[in-house]
Amino acid sequence: MFDIEKIVRPNILKLKPYSSARHEFEGRSGIFLDANENPYGIHNRYPDPTQIEVRKLISKQKSITVENICLGNGSDEIIDLAVRIFCEPQKDKVIICPPTYGMYEVVAAINDVEVIHIPLLNGFQPDVSKIFATEAKMLFLCSPNNPTGNCLNGIEQIIQNFKGIVFVDEAYIDFCKEKSLIQLIHTYPNLIISQTFSKAYGLAGIRIGAAFANTKIIDLFYKIKPPYNINELSQNQLIKSLSDYKLFEENLENILIQKARLIAALKVVETVKCIYPSDANFILLEVTDADDLYQFLLTHNVIIRNRNSVIPNCIRITIGNGDETTQLINAIKLYH
Repeated sequence: MFDIEKIVRPNILKLKPYSSARHEFEGRSGIFLDANENPYGIHNRYPDPTQIEVRKLISKQKSITVENICLGNGSDEIIDLAVRIFCEPQKDKVIICPPTYGMYEVVAAINDVEVIHIPLLNGFQPDVSKIFATEAKMLFLCSPNNPTGNCLNGIEQIIQNFKGIVFVDEAYIDFCKEKSLIQLIHTYPNLIISQTFSKAYGLAGIRIGAAFANTKIIDLFYKIKPPYNINELSQNQLIKSLSDYKLFEENLENILIQKARLIAALKVVETVKCIYPSDANFILLEVTDADDLYQFLLTHNVIIRNRNSVIPNCIRITIGNGDETTQLINAIKLYH
């Protein structure tokens, strides 16, 4: 049976978390003379360190209890917190499955944790047998995967059999026909799901990501996260966006319409050799010369992502609005 206490860093288990003034008094009214704040100004008070109002809305939308949610300053903070909770520097190892999101490796390096690379197989799917044969404290999986765009198969089997923490990054799950694995956190004590409000909600500028896990793991997140990691303006903006689900659905539908339109247009472009299946708000293309096409599109004020250094002659194109898609299609048609 999986025992979380045997896998957490010992110093984190012993850690007494910092208690801010707003942790000790959570009321909204009164004369606040407890946190050394300036009595003048509009944003002079510290924000709610537990982001309870935001988490209540997320809880309702995701059908997950508030106690199973922790918010971070973007998904990258969630990744960093997870590594610092479970991985001892110069001792533990994490597995990543390239090509995938580059911050997993960067965060591991920052925390002086060794990275084991187990590349994805043909079709950009996990090499399950190698994962099971490799000893590591954590495994990072991104589904839908970035930069390939596809959902990963067999994730639940991996969670069942991997002896460490499985971190599943679902940053693009809202664009996908497959269901989120979020409800599996009640079944598997070694599972962490991360999601973001940067993509489908169009809130990249406010930097909020979420971790979903069993309460023991979430309690560990709260032990080490900065007390005021989500500012007041960002919390208020996310509350506003979560309260307008109709707008979210409209924008999501429009993105998927433009995605289908772009794929149809690219199928007849001679320089495009392969359009990889995508469950995200971007598509990965193999082209005749990624470096040259990238530079050509820059001259037409169209900025894409050149992934040639990761996957030979591949570019990644984010799905824009109707006008942006038209400009991209017209520019690619001019390329010879």
